[in-house]
Amino acid sequence: MFGKLLAKIIFKVSGWKLVGNLAPDQRRCVMIAAPHTSNWDFIYARAAFFLMDAPIKVTIKKEFMRFPVGGLLKSMGALPVDRSKNTRMVDAMVRIFKETPGDMCVMVTPEGTRKYQPRWRKGFYHVALGAGVPIVLGYLDYSRKEAGVGPSIMPSGDIEADMEKIMAFYRTKKGKYPEQGVL
Repeated sequence: MFGKLLAKIIFKVSGWKLVGNLAPDQRRCVMIAAPHTSNWDFIYARAAFFLMDAPIKVTIKKEFMRFPVGGLLKSMGALPVDRSKNTRMVDAMVRIFKETPGDMCVMVTPEGTRKYQPRWRKGFYHVALGAGVPIVLGYLDYSRKEAGVGPSIMPSGDIEADMEKIMAFYRTKKGKYPEQGVL
């Protein structure tokens, strides 16, 4: 309740608006969060997820889940991943989907950083394909002060064709620092 109230205040004060919502068939997915060019992205995205009642989860190294912050991180949707066994992140995330019933949107930032990268990482695609879940196109558009959810794409296995659909959607979205974006 507190999170949703705080989210409403953040959007009202800053002039942002929420566009769209998660459809019932999108509540178990890999959600792209893009463009990711600023630390402010977390604040607006988290506020949007509170407003949508979205079951957002993020992966985090298991070591960060210890006392005193582990409980807080878990309550915010952190999913611990054990990297000590040289587990590939894609395999770990697919396993999390298979072992966790119910609604769950695992959020990823394909840029991997707020700094300019020449291309997106594609692990999110392989996770969605391996887990049999859609990829939901979540976005922040600073030019319109919008946070929202676009279409979902069920991975076909043709990564190039699917990535072109995804990139076409994001070409219309502007990050806080557009020069740091891939598109």
